[in-house]
Amino acid sequence: MLQRSAQPAMASAPRLLPLVLLGGLSSAALAAMPATTLSLQGVTFQVNATGGGSVQQLVVKASEHGHAYPVVKEELLGSLTGREVEDLNSDGRPELILFVTSAGSGSYGSVMAWSASKGHTLLPITMPELSGKLAQGYMGHDQFAVVETTLMRRFPIYRPGDTNAKPTGGTRQISYKLVSGEAGFLFKPVGDTSFR
Repeated sequence: MLQRSAQPAMASAPRLLPLVLLGGLSSAALAAMPATTLSLQGVTFQVNATGGGSVQQLVVKASEHGHAYPVVKEELLGSLTGREVEDLNSDGRPELILFVTSAGSGSYGSVMAWSASKGHTLLPITMPELSGKLAQGYMGHDQFAVVETTLMRRFPIYRPGDTNAKPTGGTRQISYKLVSGEAGFLFKPVGDTSFR
């Protein structure tokens, strides 16, 4: 039986209307929250970001049926703007996906993610840098959401001469799937759409 819980309940809001609420809660709203607990498939994740400014300390704890996983501690460059838990590759093991927004006017987005292994460890998931056609016109302002088993990324497209506040090239949306790589899991771009 699949169990999903998110405390506070607002942390799962992007799942309800991902095309409207893509990106999660504001960084100010998440910063004011205590640690968030997310559960799926018997694995419970607790996420806490502490500190001020553009560098914070991220602590991720996980447990499964009373067995604690090793704690993950990482530096968070920016603000935590969303949290999701989903079985992205339908293998019966959940993934924790965190959305991060950098400080500054570009609001560059990134993803930090882990897969809960059967060996009770959190395996990091690599998010590739944007490159080639997918990076054309990119200047930040990312929004992320998990839709079913797909990670979605959306951002405005900038044309030469556009100001940071006025992109004129429309919007690009990229779909990623979780796949196994040589050194673990990674998000692989599997589709993209540009629209105005």
